[in-house]
Amino acid sequence: MTDLAARTGRVASFAGLRGTGWATKAALLVLLAVAVLAVAGPALAPQDPLAQNPAAALQEPSLTHLLGTDYLGRDVLSRLFAGAPASLLSAVSAALIGLVLGAVPGALSAFVPRAAEWLSLRAVDALLALPFILFAIVFAALLGNGLVQATLAIGILVAPGFFRIARAATLRVRDSQYIDAAGYLGASSWWILSRHVWRQVAPTLVVASVSALGGALLAVASLTFLGIGVQPPAPTWGGMLSSDLGYLGQRPWGPVAPALAIILTVGALNLVADAARDGLAHV
Repeated sequence: MTDLAARTGRVASFAGLRGTGWATKAALLVLLAVAVLAVAGPALAPQDPLAQNPAAALQEPSLTHLLGTDYLGRDVLSRLFAGAPASLLSAVSAALIGLVLGAVPGALSAFVPRAAEWLSLRAVDALLALPFILFAIVFAALLGNGLVQATLAIGILVAPGFFRIARAATLRVRDSQYIDAAGYLGASSWWILSRHVWRQVAPTLVVASVSALGGALLAVASLTFLGIGVQPPAPTWGGMLSSDLGYLGQRPWGPVAPALAIILTVGALNLVADAARDGLAHV
């Protein structure tokens, strides 16, 4: 009974159910608000995010426009809400693509022959050496300038990180006695991975996924800032930041709203990832 209580306490600590600092709690609240925006952002927008009113361009914040208007008279708050799904869901999709493309081969690489292991490591090194922005631009030029293509490009570039993390975590448990015993009994590498290794590797990958979400969001914002992925007038946080920079003389605080949205979301993700990593160290 005592052992069960101790295990329950360790799991609760890892999940953040106890001992969570105020910063982590605040980060979780931010992520909850961000998740709501990712699902229902356009529905929560107080006005039409695409409606133009040149007569009301570059207005200061008011009761009608809480964050003011942009250079075409569009409500900034509405565009911020409406642009959340494209920015956030693309980051989530890119992280999931990177997880699938990187974690599975990374774990398998610990069990394949030396030649296949060497080839996989060289392929990962080659991907890590690619300049990110240049690769994304070339990828979009070859397959078309769309959000799906940009998301796939980010996922491919995120995959090597997951590969290395999964491989390192797998190597730590590969030489365990129960893994050797399963091999002696004739178990295949895939069976050992699915039944024994994944449960040991999964917590590490969860932490890496949360951390990768922040990087993926920054990547999506960078590409949309450059006009890659989502084309105007569709709102995105990176696109809003780009358009506001052209009117700093008339509206110097214009980029603050989309920049804060990106900074707060990435910061919250990093805080939660750090808390999860600390919890994992005590499990």
